Amino acid sequence: MSSAPGLLQPKDLASALEELSVDDEAMCLSGGATLVALLNANLIEPSQIVSLKDINELVGIELQIEGSIKIGAMTCHAMTACSDLLVGSLSGVRDAASKIANPTVRNMGTMGGSIAFADPGADYPPALVAANAEIEIVSRRGARRIKAEEFFVDWYETALEEDELIKAIYLPKSDKQSCGIHEKFSRVEGDFATASVNVVLALNGKVCKSIRVAVGACGPTPVRSPEAEDILIGKPLSEENLLASGELLSKACDPVDDVRGSASYRLSLVPQLLIQAVTRAQRTLVKMEQS
Repeated sequence: MSSAPGLLQPKDLASALEELSVDDEAMCLSGGATLVALLNANLIEPSQIVSLKDINELVGIELQIEGSIKIGAMTCHAMTACSDLLVGSLSGVRDAASKIANPTVRNMGTMGGSIAFADPGADYPPALVAANAEIEIVSRRGARRIKAEEFFVDWYETALEEDELIKAIYLPKSDKQSCGIHEKFSRVEGDFATASVNVVLALNGKVCKSIRVAVGACGPTPVRSPEAEDILIGKPLSEENLLASGELLSKACDPVDDVRGSASYRLSLVPQLLIQAVTRAQRTLVKMEQS
């Protein structure tokens, strides 16, 4: 039987990176919900736990000079869900945060911890892909930024190296004339998604001006289909057009059977979730225009 890992509590980012650089079996602790569950199930055996909870520079949501939004990796879901900076094209990230688990988890869990685990059924991955986010990754060797679409590599696998951690998530400058929406279907409220769709939509009257769509829980990583988006641009968002787009999205997906639903069931949900997300986005944009 393996011994319990030691707990390290660095006070700054440099110290945390030092610990990771000298021990490739150490793991970071952010919110703790996922890591503790994995430890209790004996699915992981880290040599050390490096807690990030005392590193203040990893917490907060900030407007950058050029208009982008920086979200520190240790920012909790509750803070993200109520941020007044995440509006317009970025509101889909806020919407996704509000649908995570329950109030207790939202006050404890962090964006960095969630995306580092990269569960395909989690709410942030499709939201960050749809929002065209970038992930800032750091180690003692330096820092790099990578598109969210490239960060999620495979089932529970990311672009992170063993000595790296997530420092921040960067969202592009908000387009106030757009709207982001996160729609998910789950067995019970707060569960991981059986399928989810995150949409960022802009209208020109009743015609689709632009749209980005990312599907969650229907493959190892969030799924996008430029073809499914292209057939909507410049056209009215009729049910017929949305169903055609949804069918293309479904064809791009590669889900599996598991306790949350069969692969075929997940595929059938995608067009319906797309319609729900776009309809809600349209209503929000109309209200914005009228106010």
